[in-house]
Amino acid sequence: MSATSLQEIIPVLQVAIGPVILISGVGLLLLTMTNRLGRTIDRSRSLARELRESREAERQHLLAQVAIIYRRARLIRLTIALAAASVLLAAVLIIALFLAALMQWAGGLLVSVLFMLCLASLIASLITFIYDIHLSLVALKLELKQVKPDLV
Repeated sequence: MSATSLQEIIPVLQVAIGPVILISGVGLLLLTMTNRLGRTIDRSRSLARELRESREAERQHLLAQVAIIYRRARLIRLTIALAAASVLLAAVLIIALFLAALMQWAGGLLVSVLFMLCLASLIASLITFIYDIHLSLVALKLELKQVKPDLV
């Protein structure tokens, strides 16, 4: 194995900037997603307390909300897992870029597959995130119907 010069590594550093920026952006998305998960968990605890103290007439409405909240929590967990997988794949992509340069491998196929998997995971995460937002609006509609049935 021959020593790799700095001049040969600089282009690899330039190529690796894209996945690093992707990691940073997905990190911000993960922050938003974990905040939503925390709020969902807080709301489920609040609903559970209301459910224990509720009368029979309110119980069905509260159970419907709990079902939506639980579904949302599971969906947000999937969203976070997919986003984290995207970050993990981006990190592996960066390592693969450097190994290919240092070992002078023709790793074009590996790099391409890793990048596509990274973006596919990110896309799946964003789709589930959008679906979570939809479910939160369904829960809001259910809540508003309880307050004023003709409002929604």
